[in-house]
Amino acid sequence: MAILTDEMKDMISKQQCFIATVGKDGNPNVAPKRSTRVLDDSTLIFSEGTGGATYRNIKDGSKVSIAVVNRDIIDGYRFVGKPEIQESGQHYDRAVEMSAKNNMRKPLAVILVHIEEVHSLKPGPMAGKKIG
Repeated sequence: MAILTDEMKDMISKQQCFIATVGKDGNPNVAPKRSTRVLDDSTLIFSEGTGGATYRNIKDGSKVSIAVVNRDIIDGYRFVGKPEIQESGQHYDRAVEMSAKNNMRKPLAVILVHIEEVHSLKPGPMAGKKIG
């Protein structure tokens, strides 16, 4: 289990996150998920609203990679983890409330991503290297 730093949490809260999964056929999928947020020190969460490839791939057992970058400071992170689908319960209910408040469709589920590794996306010698 990797621990998210305050710097990582801040970047996630302010920048667009992209979720990567892999289908059963081996085809990669990348999708922006503006609902991505920090749940706790080692878990990210996002709402699944479309039921498209990301959701299908997770249901089929794909791990998840989440990338976030801040182009202004030329820094970023990639978080790799195991997803957990929740279609009811406290986290799901909160996502439904958030979606209604923002005039978005009701989510099919929320996905908790339990972070196992963190990699740097900062250019230079640390690019792509595991840092957590």
